[in-house]
Amino acid sequence: MSPRFLFLSLIALCCQLAPRSSFGADRLNVLFIAIDDQNDWIGCLGGNPQVKTPNIDALAKRGTLFTNAHCQAPLCNPSRSSLLTGLRPSSTGIYGLAPGIREVEQTKNHITLPQTFTSAGYHTYTCGKIYHDGSMRPRDKEKEFNEWGPAPGPGKAKTPIANLPWEGRHPAMDWGPLPIEDEEGGDHIIASAAIKALETAPADKPFFIATGFRLPHVPCFAPPAWFDLYPNDTLQLPAVKEDDRDDLPKFADFLHWKLPEPRLSTLRKYNEWKPLVRAYLACTSFMDAQVGRVVEALEKTGRAKDTIIVLWSDHGWHLGEKLITGKNTLWNESTRVPLLFAGPGITAGATCTRPAELLDIFPTLLALTGQPARADLEGHSLMPQLKDATAPREWPAITTHNQGNHTIRTEDWRYIRYADGSEELYDEKADFNEWTNLAKDPAYAKTKEDLSKWLPKIDKPPVPGSKSRVLTFEPITGEAVWEDQPIDKTAPLPEP
Repeated sequence: MSPRFLFLSLIALCCQLAPRSSFGADRLNVLFIAIDDQNDWIGCLGGNPQVKTPNIDALAKRGTLFTNAHCQAPLCNPSRSSLLTGLRPSSTGIYGLAPGIREVEQTKNHITLPQTFTSAGYHTYTCGKIYHDGSMRPRDKEKEFNEWGPAPGPGKAKTPIANLPWEGRHPAMDWGPLPIEDEEGGDHIIASAAIKALETAPADKPFFIATGFRLPHVPCFAPPAWFDLYPNDTLQLPAVKEDDRDDLPKFADFLHWKLPEPRLSTLRKYNEWKPLVRAYLACTSFMDAQVGRVVEALEKTGRAKDTIIVLWSDHGWHLGEKLITGKNTLWNESTRVPLLFAGPGITAGATCTRPAELLDIFPTLLALTGQPARADLEGHSLMPQLKDATAPREWPAITTHNQGNHTIRTEDWRYIRYADGSEELYDEKADFNEWTNLAKDPAYAKTKEDLSKWLPKIDKPPVPGSKSRVLTFEPITGEAVWEDQPIDKTAPLPEP
């Protein structure tokens, strides 16, 4: 073999192995799929033995599934703001349902994930819920995406379906079959918009198409046929330990002191536990069908072979575990989320148990599409794990809920530190339900010390304009504070 032929052969091989340049004609497309309030009740994640999600399961087999992925905040706006800016809530002070990132000094000029692709010459389109509703002002939208599609809700019931008390009831706290056809459902409309965007995307440039599904966020409404997948007489409820909260620090209760989501005791009292579980499962399956429609449409365009698909949820949701429903906690049901990547350069059929964060999506997509890495992002690229799911990973997953409250999740442990210094520690290998708090056992002092080194070094107070569900802790007075009103720590807590 001549030296010249060998040299040319090596050049060709390197071209095949190298990631595609974001500035070349062969840039990879991105299909960015978000789910709202989806916990690990996905077939491939094993969070519920009865759930039916054939489309997400099939997509997971095409790529790499992260089974130990966690959100940065167990609430919509801070979670999505973190993912889209690549910055931790503790670094920005965005903890509540408001403000939007363009209303915060630190992030008002920050280049977001969608903006990065728009600036790189991609055709960018979004429909459904990607940013938290109302967090992006109209004058800022054009900088994020080229086009904004519809973002309908899950539908409305003429009268509440769930049998819950009227007094103090939040209108979103409702669930059950809605007498509509599939085509009338909000997520079906969102999927149809994404399908049209895929079909009409310009052929002369790469696309970044983001579609954000609403379900299974409350109200959990879906057409009746989806409830038929989960007959009442065979429905299994989550495992619950009745004294689960006895070994928790009192501050853990403060994190969901004033929330609209009903406690398990209320669901039991009004016989609504099983209806809620059934509705959550039905909505998850309806949403899964819409994911399937979008992925199928991508295949029909002939561009799937050049497209990265990433699917994620903003946070999880309790359905009775720890005797509550909803999010806003630092436990597994609230922090663990689906996360998967599929497409060119990604190992198919792989499962990664290394801790991963939603914060990692931004740098990973930059790497996958050959765009320059950014030093101002706080996540870490998952490229090593997309090549080899067993590749070591130095960093844990960190979730923050309001200033001073953080959890560190590794493969083996969950460590929680609250704003008053109280702690929880769980052995995830032996106690995946997180039923036994080991924090006060002196045998685990070294484990806590090692995990505490990962607590965020920056821990900002809530930014001006934060509203709703913002709890802080005053170290001088020792008071927990909700919306500038001290909580009486001697008062009895609401019924679990």
